[in-house]
Amino acid sequence: MALVKQAMIAVTAAVIFALVYGEGVDPNCLGCLCEASTKCNASTACHTPYPGAYFCGPFLISWAYWADADKPIIEGDNADQKGAFERCVQDLYCGAETVRRYMAKFLQIDCNLDGTVDCRDYAHIHMMGGYGCKDPSVRTTDFYKTFEKCWDVVSAASPTTAT
Repeated sequence: MALVKQAMIAVTAAVIFALVYGEGVDPNCLGCLCEASTKCNASTACHTPYPGAYFCGPFLISWAYWADADKPIIEGDNADQKGAFERCVQDLYCGAETVRRYMAKFLQIDCNLDGTVDCRDYAHIHMMGGYGCKDPSVRTTDFYKTFEKCWDVVSAASPTTAT
């Protein structure tokens, strides 16, 4: 039951993101990506889980991911200013926009080779990157297991959710 509650909180947050940022990744999908990353914890600090890695915010976004998304910023900020990355991805709205822009670059990739490009492919892309998303090992990660549970609950509650 707690997972259903968490999924619904994430979906509510995703709907707010969709209202602010419009078209792109399905808001339910965005909510599950956030849920799987940090339980959509908006206070998630930047951290280095292993040497050479640096992830920040509720979506656990790296600097390279943010740069590939064309460095979105919080209104009034400067992408070239020190700390712009951290300020953006630690903000729910700017972090969501980063994910949307990143996914827009890879929307045509069927990462799980099931014949359709949908939210499950976006989960692969979010975790493994657009160029490494066909690696099936993503399905064994805690991220993907949490994502899949969330997506199954959301999909069952909203039969029109396809991407």
